[in-house]
Amino acid sequence: MKHWKLALLAVAVAVPLLCQAQEMGSLCVKANPGRAGVFVDGKYLGPAANFRIARTYSVAAGDHEVKLLDPRYEEVTTKVTIKTGKKTTIAETLKALPLAKPPFGRLRTENADEFAAVYVNDRFMGHVDEFSNFAQGLLLNPGEYTVKIVPASGPPVTQTVKIEVDKTVLVK
Repeated sequence: MKHWKLALLAVAVAVPLLCQAQEMGSLCVKANPGRAGVFVDGKYLGPAANFRIARTYSVAAGDHEVKLLDPRYEEVTTKVTIKTGKKTTIAETLKALPLAKPPFGRLRTENADEFAAVYVNDRFMGHVDEFSNFAQGLLLNPGEYTVKIVPASGPPVTQTVKIEVDKTVLVK
């Protein structure tokens, strides 16, 4: 009798999870540049590629708006339909914007989530791992900026920083 109840409990727990998993599909974004951030229905999923290999994200089945953002390029927005259990691939090339003019200071970021989104003055700039070591950093003109790091889980980190010419500021 105990085994029967245990089996029934296992089925009761597993069926909703299976149904939920079956309502998912995947989205693969082949973007140039690959570091463009992928946003689905306004939620940041991560970069389009990692080491030039397109990343695939699990997305609920249905119609969605996909936005590709990179601070050096014009944003691209498109509509996609994700089908249950299927992979949908989109390919986009973003158009370059004019380059920023010096002088610059450097912003570095660190977070346990290397793909946490980095925003400067509420504008998406990339993910933490792009700006995390001594040889990397986001070049910004001198001035005050509000920097926000948004990990996939856990609270966001928000800090106001002052960027000075030829100096580096670290936000953790």
